[in-house]
Amino acid sequence: MNYLEMRQWLSSRPASDLENGVARINWLLERLDNPQLQVPTVHFVGTNGKGSTLNALQSILRSSGYTVGRFTSPSIIDFREQIVYQQEMISEEDFARIVTDLQPLIEDLDQTAGLDAISEFEIVVVAMFVYFAHYQRPDILLVEAGMGGLQDATNVLAPLAVVCPSIGLDHQAFLGETHAAIAHHKVAVLRERVPLLYATDQPEVVAVFEEQARRFQSPTYAVGREILLENSRAGFAVSSPLGRVEELKVLMQGRHQEVNAALAVTTAQLIKPYFPTITNETIRQGLSQAIWPGRLELIRPNLMIDGAHNNESIAVLTQLLEEKYADRDIQILFAAINTKPVDQMLSQLSQFGPVSVTTFDDFRAVQLEDYPSGYERVQTYQEWLEWADLDNPEKLYLITGSLYFITHVRKYVLEKLF
Repeated sequence: MNYLEMRQWLSSRPASDLENGVARINWLLERLDNPQLQVPTVHFVGTNGKGSTLNALQSILRSSGYTVGRFTSPSIIDFREQIVYQQEMISEEDFARIVTDLQPLIEDLDQTAGLDAISEFEIVVVAMFVYFAHYQRPDILLVEAGMGGLQDATNVLAPLAVVCPSIGLDHQAFLGETHAAIAHHKVAVLRERVPLLYATDQPEVVAVFEEQARRFQSPTYAVGREILLENSRAGFAVSSPLGRVEELKVLMQGRHQEVNAALAVTTAQLIKPYFPTITNETIRQGLSQAIWPGRLELIRPNLMIDGAHNNESIAVLTQLLEEKYADRDIQILFAAINTKPVDQMLSQLSQFGPVSVTTFDDFRAVQLEDYPSGYERVQTYQEWLEWADLDNPEKLYLITGSLYFITHVRKYVLEKLF
């Protein structure tokens, strides 16, 4: 198969039951000599902040001289962006070759009783492990869970650490209706004696995490308990039983980014025995260069984009607006997919200024007629940007909502408005 044929074949794969997902993945991986165990890994789970925290650790590791592989999902612009080695996406040729080589095994698996057909995402995960074991082997692989943890296709690792920046109410149809239920899914990726780092203080979530850690004799590092942040004129400091790093700075806005950075710093300290060139200086340097596009990103002095795609991330966004932009005339454009609590998200945003709604090119996008009343409807984000006074320092134009939406907006702005 060439790349286009591979994409078409993958998209034709049936949806699979989550219940047997890990069993299907293990069936394949065992026949491939377990490529997922051939590279040291750190596993990231949680509702929000996984990408930012992973990116911060990636930057620290690269500043320390190590090669880094990365798996994140879903893809937004290019399907290949899920699998990245040293900031370069997997090539179309390698991706097609790996999946073509997997095809006979997948056909055998499809005929295996009780396992159901393997899904597109599960095949991509297996292809990712093969790529990093046999095509571009990094010093370390950073893996973001797809959804949850317990039944997620990435729940086949023996990680050096598990990192969870947050637990929020998202994907409830699959993960449960409460924070505790969702926490059970996320922390199921933990292994015996593997450190667990997290940044939530919700009592019901902490109870779930600590109970699982006790079962596995895993040390835990919680922000606000073992991991402490202190602000100073020279930036901020992170202290833990593993040491103290001062004069830290992050490019990304928001207090939560300092929390994510603290998790990355402590994870780097934890894995230092395996990666000894990590130092306080490489940690500082790495953090100062880390950026995760589309997260509270000030593209121009008065134009911000933020992929606030659920209630929790909207709350983080509105906290930043209150702290840093209360003196601005804020104009907001919002678009979301139809599985999100749109009414609640819009209600939070409308406290900070007039909110317009729009739609975008995705079959899941909320259509204009389906938004609640009381919000101006705009046909396209391009139309909204045309009347924006992007040279007015008294205004802040904010475009937020779905990550898919935000990524298209960002690409347009960088190409057309600069």
